[in-house]
Amino acid sequence: MQRTSTRLGLVLIAVAASAVAVAGLVRPAPAQAPASVAPEPAAGQAEFFESTIRPLLADNCYACHSERVAAPFGGLRLDSRERLLAGGDSGPAVVPGRPAESALVERLHGRPLLMPPTGPLPPDDVAALTRWVEMGAPWPEATAAGADPPDPSAPFDLEERRRTHWAWHPVQAADPPAVQDGAWPATDVDRFLLAALEEAGLAPAPDADRAALVRRLSFDLRGLPPTPAEIARFAAAASPSAYADLVDRYLASPHFGERWARHWMDLVRYSESHGSEGDPDIPLAWRYRDYLIRAFNGDVPYDQLIREHLAGDLLPAPRLAADGRTNESMIGPANFRLVEHGYQPVDPWEDRVKWTD
Repeated sequence: MQRTSTRLGLVLIAVAASAVAVAGLVRPAPAQAPASVAPEPAAGQAEFFESTIRPLLADNCYACHSERVAAPFGGLRLDSRERLLAGGDSGPAVVPGRPAESALVERLHGRPLLMPPTGPLPPDDVAALTRWVEMGAPWPEATAAGADPPDPSAPFDLEERRRTHWAWHPVQAADPPAVQDGAWPATDVDRFLLAALEEAGLAPAPDADRAALVRRLSFDLRGLPPTPAEIARFAAAASPSAYADLVDRYLASPHFGERWARHWMDLVRYSESHGSEGDPDIPLAWRYRDYLIRAFNGDVPYDQLIREHLAGDLLPAPRLAADGRTNESMIGPANFRLVEHGYQPVDPWEDRVKWTD
């Protein structure tokens, strides 16, 4: 496949989305032995804690077992890993890796009393908390007790950000990591994915069949389901390049631009009216929409799109459409017109700030 940077980036996004789907269809590894010192959670574990476990604890436990309460019930606080392990009057609330020995899990099953007192949690929530304990009760360090929250008034240290944030570091070649299941990876990319899964105690789901592959690819790149003929043709294809050929065909489809321009329009808050009390129309807003579709289908490089969005009307060598006459670059700054517009704002200065922003 010969594609320039914009499409390659989008295909990588699609690959990453598939990896997320794999991570959602995995099975947990056997329970680990308890550890006295909490290891730094893997990326998947940290995400699982923040998206699932923290909300469960906050919604169902913190009213009685957190710093919100002057005298936590039973002397137990559940708002940090340290306090979970220390426990309260009845001992530790959690034994990492051993849900059957963890009072928190036992109480969820009503042994010897049911928690929370408002009623039993749904089975899925109980299963999630049990799985978290099986993982070793990972708790991201940034959220541990006593961690100082960031000071919003502190000056921004650009040099420190450059030193510490990956986006400022040059791209470097990396050797594929070693994995336990050496038979599963088909490419070096698979080794990186599998290493992350194994670090989180997870295993890959079974391979998808061809009907599932063509369906996923069609939705990813075109936003449409494949036709029955496309499914049958791909399922029967014997060529080793059948999948790559299908990717090329979908990238060449006009629906590719329609699908992926929508994501860009979400970022710039595309709308065909200004909102507010009168919701007036934005004349010819569709020209900006179609400009994006043409740009994605024409594989316009990312940096060129950024230049056009900031100052497309000032470029010394504007980008012309295929007809050689239409100035495509000049349409880019139309994104600045996609703003809320009030006829009689309560605070005119606030409205001006919104326009500027």
